[in-house]
Amino acid sequence: MLSIDGATGGGQILRTALTLAAVTDTPFRIENIRGERPEPGLGAQHLAAVDLAADLCDATVEGAERGAESLTFEPGEERQTSLSVAVGTAGSLTLLFDAVLPVAAVIDDPLRVTATGGTDVKWSPTMAYFRRVKLPLLARFGLDAAVTLDRTGFYPAGGGEATLTAGPSSLSPLALDSRGTLDRVDVYSKASESLEERDVADRQADQATDRLTAAGFSVGEPTVEYVPAHSPGSALLVAGVYEDTVAGGDALGEPGRTSEAVADSAVDRFLDFHDGDAAVDEHMADQVLVYLALAGGRVRIPAVTDHVETNLAVLSAFDSDLSLEREGDGAVVEASPHPSLR
Repeated sequence: MLSIDGATGGGQILRTALTLAAVTDTPFRIENIRGERPEPGLGAQHLAAVDLAADLCDATVEGAERGAESLTFEPGEERQTSLSVAVGTAGSLTLLFDAVLPVAAVIDDPLRVTATGGTDVKWSPTMAYFRRVKLPLLARFGLDAAVTLDRTGFYPAGGGEATLTAGPSSLSPLALDSRGTLDRVDVYSKASESLEERDVADRQADQATDRLTAAGFSVGEPTVEYVPAHSPGSALLVAGVYEDTVAGGDALGEPGRTSEAVADSAVDRFLDFHDGDAAVDEHMADQVLVYLALAGGRVRIPAVTDHVETNLAVLSAFDSDLSLEREGDGAVVEASPHPSLR
């Protein structure tokens, strides 16, 4: 059984291990889960990912309890492709979907997952980023997937609901060495209905559009919406659609933060990416590695972050053939298709 040390990372190590276990039928035991975090062990969001992955591949699981710092996961032979899960908090649904989305690239039946929790929360991609950046990028390499957002869930109440439908798909090697020319920049601004009187979503969109236009970008008509939500909140995405890639910057509203500051944060993230030469943005850099490990290819990333390094270590533990060559602040990561998929 594969042994993994989860001390130096967060939930990403667990999610990647769950993904690769389901894809390659490899049992694993992870120790010291989130051991260096202020509150180590499994939280509600991590348990939801374990339950979802276990249902997906009929796994035998030991240690799936709140606060547990070790877990054993042994995939079974059956595959369940119509699933539902409730985080029970404002835990991120986009991170939850991340744990199972790569499996859709290798199974023969369509996958459908309905989940409730947080759709736009801290320390995770917003739902707009997942739908407007990540899925369109992966679609260029054969991943057939979509998310239907039924209800938005902001922190702390959560209560959002979304459904992921995916596959069957056939991934081609990722060719992300360059971005090509910029086709357009899109702005997606959202706020809870409770913030409509203060024009929060409109102000976010206006500030982002004004800054991008001043910087010389051609920006289409922003998408602005006010949505029902149990907690007040807002989110903004700036997405750049390039000849060879899709990248973006997102940001969340929070108490004491102006709408203009939210927009500035998202715009700054996009500009940081555009001013470099990477083919994916910093947040996508570690997320795309799972697909690179499965299908092979080449990806130019803007920085070798802790998330990149920990994800590479987990992927390598599952026999992924990966190499990283640093180039200035960034790097190029190359891989051969995973042995189980050749």
